[in-house]
Amino acid sequence: MALTGKVGLITGGVKNLGAQTALELASVGANLALHYHSKGGEKDAAALEAALKKKNPSIKVSFYQGDLTSADAVTKLFQEVLRDFGHVDIVVNTVGKVLKKPITEISEEEYDTMFAVNSKTAFFVLKEAAAHVTDGGKIITIVTALLGAFTGYYTSYAGSKAPVEHFTRGVCKELQSRRVSVNNVAPGPMDTPFFYPQESPEAVEFHKANGMGGRLTIVEDIAPIIRFLCTEGAWITGQTIFANGGYTTR
Repeated sequence: MALTGKVGLITGGVKNLGAQTALELASVGANLALHYHSKGGEKDAAALEAALKKKNPSIKVSFYQGDLTSADAVTKLFQEVLRDFGHVDIVVNTVGKVLKKPITEISEEEYDTMFAVNSKTAFFVLKEAAAHVTDGGKIITIVTALLGAFTGYYTSYAGSKAPVEHFTRGVCKELQSRRVSVNNVAPGPMDTPFFYPQESPEAVEFHKANGMGGRLTIVEDIAPIIRFLCTEGAWITGQTIFANGGYTTR
């Protein structure tokens, strides 16, 4: 298998896109270090571990809980993974938070939270990944298709994801000599529980109408792209891949 013996760290890795990515990487032999945020995530972790072992009984899987909105917490996560696995070859950061609200209603606390989750966490995950990923490794961050579209009410969400494109371009240049590829994947509105709370039924239908086939992006659309970037797509670096069924064009 293409990733046999490799270690993949996935933040937000026990449900939704993170879990599907774990299944994809397990299918090609990767051992997995899977982070989750909520202390209630143990149930999701247990269910995913069973599915992963069914997919590939030979891989090693470990789970890590924590809030990654501080640099120390991100450092601690990497130290624990290195302690347990000895090395890290792949880092996939799926951590994100969405807010749909007019800018006139966004509080300072909401602004700070959005940038802590979407921008600060991404920066320090990139920093630790750059320091610790093995030569020839892969670093992938999930951003948003809204980086290629401009729409009201998502100002803080898209704005807090936008810096990640610039972080990625810089880090890819810093790591070229080590053959480490660094990319973003930008899904369209995704059919997960993460999407629905802030959307009216009319807005959901609007989002569907703008995607190929009249549907939302699903995790099964995106996880194989992440696997590809970790295998045959290793020559791709410094890019944001807009995978959203035509929801945006860029």
